[in-house]
Amino acid sequence: MGVVNVTPDSFSDGGLYLDPAAAIAHGQELAAQGAAILDVGGESTRPGAAPVAADEELRRVEPVVAALAGVAEAISVDTSKATVAEAALDAGASIVNDVTALRGDPDMAALVADRGAGLVLMHMAGDPRTMQVNPSYEDVVAEVRDFLAARLEAAVAAGVEESRIWLDPGIGFGKTDRHNFELLRGIPELATLGRPILLGTSRKSFIGRADGSAADDRLGGTIATSILAATAGASILRVHDVREMSQAMSVVSAILAA
Repeated sequence: MGVVNVTPDSFSDGGLYLDPAAAIAHGQELAAQGAAILDVGGESTRPGAAPVAADEELRRVEPVVAALAGVAEAISVDTSKATVAEAALDAGASIVNDVTALRGDPDMAALVADRGAGLVLMHMAGDPRTMQVNPSYEDVVAEVRDFLAARLEAAVAAGVEESRIWLDPGIGFGKTDRHNFELLRGIPELATLGRPILLGTSRKSFIGRADGSAADDRLGGTIATSILAATAGASILRVHDVREMSQAMSVVSAILAA
């Protein structure tokens, strides 16, 4: 899953693809490099990020989704707003990546169910403005697993087909570095929920705190965490650096198949 951020303030590539033409070209490049899914987002969810009005988010996202529809196997819209999701689905998206796990908009579940869309449910403690303020867990893996199980049950109860749902532990979303490391080691336990696990560690700050690297210099850490998660049971890797990640996964797959 290649990241297409149509935002001015995302932590790694904010502002680089705010112009629709630049975002479209970037998405086409990621698809050519091996991205099966393009995840288009118009609202940053980095720690401390301010919310974006629905009309502005829609203005950013809709033309990019429309232009990229058919470029990759699938287009995902990274939003927690039903109005934005609906417009993106109309424009050619087939997956809704909701960082609030259907808690942000009461209309989202019915929309996804009615449209037969794919759905990503992510764990996040609080919201982007507050999530990194002293996050605390007794057992982060068990608590994230239980949260995802509950949200999966709620989505199915709302009419979303279970076969269309993926689960994301939300690395960096209301977690300390230790919590992130424990979740990475706990991927097999999360996989017992029976749904594909989506993992997003790409360029995140916990990598930088481990080795002192800046956001645009964390490729090695991204590959390490993603490969570890994939071999432990993660099914979808959400990354900025698609070419390098595709190569790494191809080599690992060849080794494991030998």
